[in-house]
Amino acid sequence: MAEQRPDPDQLLAQIREEEAQAKRGRLKIFFGASAGVGKTYAMLAAAQTAKLQNVDVLIGVVETHGRAETQALTSGLEQLPLKQVVDKHRTLTEFDLDAALARRPGLILIDELAHSNITGSRHPKRWQDVEELLGAGIDVWSTMNVQHLESLNDIVGGITGIKVWETVPDHVFDTADEVVIVDLPPDDLLQRLKEGKVYLVQQAERAVQNFFRKGNLIALRELALRRTADRVDSEMLQYRLNTSVKPVWGTRESLLACIGPHEHADKTVRSTARLAAQLNVPWHAVYVETPALQRLPEAKRRRVLATLKLAENMGAQISTLAGQDIAEVLIKYARQHNLSKIVLGRDDRLRRRFWHWAIADRIGALGADLDVIQVSLPASRRAQTETRLAVPHSPLVLQPCLWSVALCILTTLAAMPLAQILEQANIVMIFLLAVVAAAVRFGRGPAVLAAFLSVASFDFFFVSPRYSFAIADVQYLVTFCVMLVVALVIGQMTAGLTYQARVAQRREDRMRALYEMSRLLSAALMTEQVAEIGARFLAAEFGARSALLVADDDNKLQAPMIIGDPPQVDIAIAQWSYDKTEPAGYGTDTLPSSATLYLPLSAPMRVRGVLAVQPRDASRLVVPEQRRLLDTCSSLLAISLERIHYVNVAQDTTVQMESERLRNSLLAAISHDLRTPLSVLVGLTADLKQTSPPLSGDAARIASAVGESALHMNTLVNNLLDMAHLESGKLALNRQWQPIKDVLGSALKALQPILGNHPVQVALDDDIPAVRIDGALIERLLINLIENAVNYTPPQTPIHVGARTTSETIELWVADDGPGLPRGHEETIFSKFVRGKKENSIPGVGLGLAICKAIAQAHGGTILGVTRPEGGARFTLRLPREEPPLIEPSAD
Repeated sequence: MAEQRPDPDQLLAQIREEEAQAKRGRLKIFFGASAGVGKTYAMLAAAQTAKLQNVDVLIGVVETHGRAETQALTSGLEQLPLKQVVDKHRTLTEFDLDAALARRPGLILIDELAHSNITGSRHPKRWQDVEELLGAGIDVWSTMNVQHLESLNDIVGGITGIKVWETVPDHVFDTADEVVIVDLPPDDLLQRLKEGKVYLVQQAERAVQNFFRKGNLIALRELALRRTADRVDSEMLQYRLNTSVKPVWGTRESLLACIGPHEHADKTVRSTARLAAQLNVPWHAVYVETPALQRLPEAKRRRVLATLKLAENMGAQISTLAGQDIAEVLIKYARQHNLSKIVLGRDDRLRRRFWHWAIADRIGALGADLDVIQVSLPASRRAQTETRLAVPHSPLVLQPCLWSVALCILTTLAAMPLAQILEQANIVMIFLLAVVAAAVRFGRGPAVLAAFLSVASFDFFFVSPRYSFAIADVQYLVTFCVMLVVALVIGQMTAGLTYQARVAQRREDRMRALYEMSRLLSAALMTEQVAEIGARFLAAEFGARSALLVADDDNKLQAPMIIGDPPQVDIAIAQWSYDKTEPAGYGTDTLPSSATLYLPLSAPMRVRGVLAVQPRDASRLVVPEQRRLLDTCSSLLAISLERIHYVNVAQDTTVQMESERLRNSLLAAISHDLRTPLSVLVGLTADLKQTSPPLSGDAARIASAVGESALHMNTLVNNLLDMAHLESGKLALNRQWQPIKDVLGSALKALQPILGNHPVQVALDDDIPAVRIDGALIERLLINLIENAVNYTPPQTPIHVGARTTSETIELWVADDGPGLPRGHEETIFSKFVRGKKENSIPGVGLGLAICKAIAQAHGGTILGVTRPEGGARFTLRLPREEPPLIEPSAD
């Protein structure tokens, strides 16, 4: 086998990657199957060893969970003070990223990599803090469990029945410099639980009954070990690639199936799939296209594509490779992917001719590090197995052969006048040039024909006796043989190089087209531009008509965006592809009779739409390389659509934030500036009513109207001011333990003047405990809710007020028998300046419910509005339930 030189571009990229990696810190992850296996303990023990080696170790954040033996290992290690963060009027502690960057230790310990940071932190996730530390050149050690891996999150949820919300992207785990598996048998872990070394005794009993069942622990342990083994396998493959290791290392069983154009290749695929399933190993399936196979009949080419599709459906990683020697190409592919076993169809011919080597024998001779497994094929067709492809032979297509004959005739006519001028050796060179020209222009078969014709023409026209195939000098036999061999070798090599050049040119054209497409998409600012760029690419590369269907916020596909000739688009099929996130239509298992292929545009955050492609030559979509090119195109389109979406979101958010800030500033300014004159006006109207002699007639009526309007305006200004205080976070809660009955009674008493003829029905549970609240604010919340019910319900209709307790919350609710909430606006009515109705007769500016929501959130609770099935609206306030303090009885 010819020596393979390293790719200069690959070496340059490797050097650049190593330089970039040298500037980053190193990440070491202590990885376990579940909590309690000893990850933090192992990390601290290793940190103590590192400190003895004069490493500058700093504890950034470590969660000991009250475990004495773990806490003991922190002794002697410098600890970074935690940052105090105020969240919803609570003071919490969090890792101080800025202090860690300023301290810049040699090694920092960051426990619980999947932890979610407190709202208001620089990064929402702790692993993002770690990324910034690594970028600053600081080494990081961290811990995580297998259920926190993003790709395994749903699998773990299906096993344990518990959804884990804190996850880490797989690329963080895969790119870590070192992963240490911390393993503990399930029985030992359960024993630690019983001893209270993982959780408190009461928590441990609940954990054993739920997450920490023995079956769950066994499954999680297997997932952790397998995921670590996959990572080690990837590291081994990368090392082999970086160091150009040729022999296959049998660290893991893996299979490579070679597919040929014969009709029984599917048996090779099925046999390999069964063997892979029995061994539980990955497998690949490849088809090697040699120059001899470029002119396969259309039926055989479709058979090859169908076999590759079958292999892909059965779990194989498929590829179509190009080369002149099938055995060399297979060995190179197997070594690149560390595949130890090659599966072939068996040739029934027992003898080997010197001009024909079976592929299995060639692999045995060239790849001693590989195992070859031969699959028996039906006897009727064994002579057509892929082993016969080891001797390439092109069918002699009539037109190229005629052109080759014409080229030889022209060469002979051109050389005839030179017979008296040039020596015969130079005449031979002219004929060899003709063979090279035939090989370059027409391929291998016509080149072989040109070689024989050139030897015959040279003998007949230029060797004495001329115009006869008789030979006067026996030495010319050597000349003819050498000339024929040289012509055949030159023709074969030229045809092969021409074929490789065409393959390389096609690949370069595809890469150039993808680069140009990605460059244009990076500058696109509208969805229409994305559709136009994608349509031009698909038309140029696939000769296809296409349409882009973008999804709206309700996950419904909008009308197709079509550039050029419209394809046949079935919205129902496209919507199915979008909903299921699976391809549909031509070449798939879903509605394959459709002439159009539908590809979901899956972006990192969600599916953004569907790409409909209808090629004029449908067979181009089933070629693996072309299909991968199409998948790459759809991925680029999806990422561009998501980028445009978030650009629009960022712009809208910026405008909204600026508008909100301006509006809040105006609210605060107006409320402060109006509060004093309104207070004066209210006082003056009160004084007018007490003047002597008292006002009478129209004067009294006017003074009363002015007083009522001033009071109403004062209420609105107070709402504005309260809203500004709540949103600025400057309003401090005066939380005390208070009975709900007292707060509700105070609110109803304050509302007596406006309740009028609305009867109030109160329903309170008898066992409602005291709740720690700001009584004035909760009273204000109830007043707003009841006043809202009065404003939006007909006279004489009752208003229902009640409270009850649950295991975790205390609920207060206000309901009415009015028209209910606007459909679809159950959440938006809690926004500022949003009103249920637009009638001018109903007073207010739409701040009452917004203030209610702000008060609820300040108490760590929630408020919800719904339309009752029997009619009317119901607002429910849920406050977290806390155990009130015990009151010691008096000694008296």
